[in-house]
Amino acid sequence: MTTASATKPRRDTLNLRIPAAERNLIDRAAEATGKTRTDFMLEAARRAAEEALLDRALMVASPEAYGEFLKRLERPAQPNERLRRTMRSKAPWQTT
Repeated sequence: MTTASATKPRRDTLNLRIPAAERNLIDRAAEATGKTRTDFMLEAARRAAEEALLDRALMVASPEAYGEFLKRLERPAQPNERLRRTMRSKAPWQTT
């Protein structure tokens, strides 16, 4: 028989000292999205952390691969039916 503590992952505590106005703003946003303050803040912090790390991602390529990449960038675009269809369609924010 398993206990509740054996099935749930361990969660650490993170204490923050923030101005009441900011806490109230976070609480309103969390309530508006149907989340707890903790879930709202954890999701926002996780998203910000992922973006910060992705912004610093480094791609490494051999000189040959980089040369091929530059050649492809310099080639003129070759329109195809999918591109033509996309260019003819209205943007979602345009009125019909």
